[in-house]
Amino acid sequence: MTINIFQPSLGEQELAAVAEVFESNWLGHGPRTARFEAEFAAHLGVGAEHTVFINSCTAGLFLAMELLELSEGDEVVLPSISFVAAANAVAATGARPVFCDVDPRTLNPDAEHIEAKLTERTKAVVVLHYGGYPGDIERIAALCRARGVPLVEDAACAVASTAGGTTCGTFGDIAMWSFDAMKILVTGDGGMLYLRDADLARRARRLAYHGLEQSSGFSNAKVSHRWWELDVRDFARRQIGNDLTAAIGLVQLSRLKDFVRGRAEVVARYDRALADVAGVRLPPPLPDGHTSSYYFYWVQLDAAIRDAVAADLLAAGVYTTFRYPPLHKVRAYASDEVLPNAERAAEETLCLPLHQSLSETDVRTVVEAVRGAVASRRAST
Repeated sequence: MTINIFQPSLGEQELAAVAEVFESNWLGHGPRTARFEAEFAAHLGVGAEHTVFINSCTAGLFLAMELLELSEGDEVVLPSISFVAAANAVAATGARPVFCDVDPRTLNPDAEHIEAKLTERTKAVVVLHYGGYPGDIERIAALCRARGVPLVEDAACAVASTAGGTTCGTFGDIAMWSFDAMKILVTGDGGMLYLRDADLARRARRLAYHGLEQSSGFSNAKVSHRWWELDVRDFARRQIGNDLTAAIGLVQLSRLKDFVRGRAEVVARYDRALADVAGVRLPPPLPDGHTSSYYFYWVQLDAAIRDAVAADLLAAGVYTTFRYPPLHKVRAYASDEVLPNAERAAEETLCLPLHQSLSETDVRTVVEAVRGAVASRRAST
């Protein structure tokens, strides 16, 4: 049996929550959605009026670019090591994604990487917290404030990460989290959108539901004695979450601290067991004042053996991967720009299994497989 790189933790509590939704006979956007928004907002340390439960983190990225009113000729700076949805969201508006380099060890951009790409055409900066590690977010946020450039945080990997006591996702102007089936907190599909500006949050709520003006919730569109009449102010799509997925999310949110604690324990075991393996570089330690959600655990190997090691691990029943291939090398965004750190990291980095359900036996299996594969491949080169 293969040891998965990602795996959700679902059980009787989630089943019971779903059963309650079935019994209510209301599966759509409703009271559980509102409660999930409020409880996630409390988790972030913000008011509930600033959060909107949506059907995916990707929807949040597309909504963010629409709210920023990007158009042709505008530029958005983002790290090349990032999920393709971020670049797609920018390009869909007609604006141009401008890719910056990253630190070769953290795979997060530094403020200097961002600053080097800013121009008079820059309309926003998008950052990813790679693997749940906050990165240089404090300095990047300060840079964006000083330059008057909106900051969007793709916090898909950072559902419980903090820097200096501030929750990742609340440093900038807009942020989004992912709750898909591979994340830490899962709802099957789903995401949360955060907007610092309350007026923008109200507009986001309209855009997430066909552009309908809603004064008292999505279930009441009454604007006159003809309750079926609608007040539509924007051309928009349906991107809202629902009570079925929100019910799962509420249970998952209550378990989140235990999930992160379990992942941290796996990371500590990897750190101890792999520290002395020749040819293996471990993730850099977190800076003081930073906490991670521990979404990825990545090692870095000689590029000449990385792919072969991955193949050996798969043959041994250990699934690994690399997230995320450099976007400036993806065909849709291909350019002749050279970003040496991102390119080097893409050839040397391998993400190992990391989830809260990994047993000590699983971790030992992964470690032994890594040790054996690396030693064998190094000896043969």
